[in-house]
Amino acid sequence: MNTKRWIALVVAAAVLGISLVINSAFAFLQGGFSESVDELMGSTQTSLSETVMEDGDFNNRVAVLNVDGVIQDTGDAASFFGTTGYNHSFFMEQLENIKEDTSVKAVVLAVNSPGGGVVESAEIYDKITEIQEETGKPFYVSMGAIAASGGYYIAAPAEKIFVNEETLTGSIGVIMQSVNYGELAERYGVDFVTIKSGPYKDIMSPTRDMTEDERALLQEMLDDSYESFVDVIEEGRSMTEEEVKAVADGRIMNGRQAVEVNLADDFGFEEDVIEQIKTDFDLGNAEVFQYGNDQGWGSLLSMKVNSFFGNDLETQMISKLLTEYSSPRMMYLYGDK
Repeated sequence: MNTKRWIALVVAAAVLGISLVINSAFAFLQGGFSESVDELMGSTQTSLSETVMEDGDFNNRVAVLNVDGVIQDTGDAASFFGTTGYNHSFFMEQLENIKEDTSVKAVVLAVNSPGGGVVESAEIYDKITEIQEETGKPFYVSMGAIAASGGYYIAAPAEKIFVNEETLTGSIGVIMQSVNYGELAERYGVDFVTIKSGPYKDIMSPTRDMTEDERALLQEMLDDSYESFVDVIEEGRSMTEEEVKAVADGRIMNGRQAVEVNLADDFGFEEDVIEQIKTDFDLGNAEVFQYGNDQGWGSLLSMKVNSFFGNDLETQMISKLLTEYSSPRMMYLYGDK
């Protein structure tokens, strides 16, 4: 065995060892450790708290829900490293609370997201339409700097969509990506042994080129999800299939263009959207609030651990590796993952 192969094996072993140590420590601090501390301190707080943005009638309220970041269900893994962003389970809990809370009369959905997973986006869409159909509560959307792909998918059922003139939106479509590092591995003498039960079991393997049959299978699957995306916009925006597909080719657009092609209704910042929904639904004296996430003592200690390690670039890179899925999957996503 030559020197390069020995080096490659040593590096691989070192990476594996480090990842095992980090994962073990991470699971301990995020799981049993935090829970044990919470139990010890007698924490009985619920996960949802409320912050009042505008005082008013508590029996007639407007809820502001925030979708900030990639719409992807990574559990609570990112919290230990101090990274902020979208938490899928927490957001779905907010939607369920909106459905059950009779004091909430209207909802402003503030979206600042490049999109994310096909499944998560569809889950949010289904829940919003369920709330609309069962309770009659209206949703207005306030798009921030970006509300593209899955970020637009979840906005589509809203009664009205508001953008800023420079909002990046659109990017209607589906994408699925993987990395092929087979040649790189071969250069360093790394061999991959695959035993599979069927010809397509290792489809999109990062160690070899994709066959034409495999590409056709994946394309059919993506086309099906694309058609579902188009249907969502047709229904939500009262557009024809031809009108939607004229702009549903993956292109990105600004807020002005979105209004021109009927993907958005008007211009306005979040505060403008709040005032508009209050006016449209006779909620002039409504209390306006948003949800927060109560932190137990264990979570607070985790934050202290994070401050000890430092939230530097290297830590963020490790967090990204630990929290993102390694398997390729369909995404309603604009830009790189």
